[in-house]
Amino acid sequence: MIATLDQLRPGEKARVKRVSGQGGVRRRLMDMGLVGNVEIELIKAAPMGDPLEFILRGYHLSLRKTEAQMVEVER
Repeated sequence: MIATLDQLRPGEKARVKRVSGQGGVRRRLMDMGLVGNVEIELIKAAPMGDPLEFILRGYHLSLRKTEAQMVEVER
């Protein structure tokens, strides 16, 4: 099932399928390791829901919800 990173629940794992967006934002997300077929897990969300904390490739990554919406994943 295809979804975006902001739709994951804490503890849920998924595989990155595509990073949308334009220019610098897309490049920055890819530079942080969000590339095709990488496994990613949502660890937790801040109390107000933003930012979100993920773990991928052995490190923790925090993203705003708007950035997480740019990354399509397969559950």
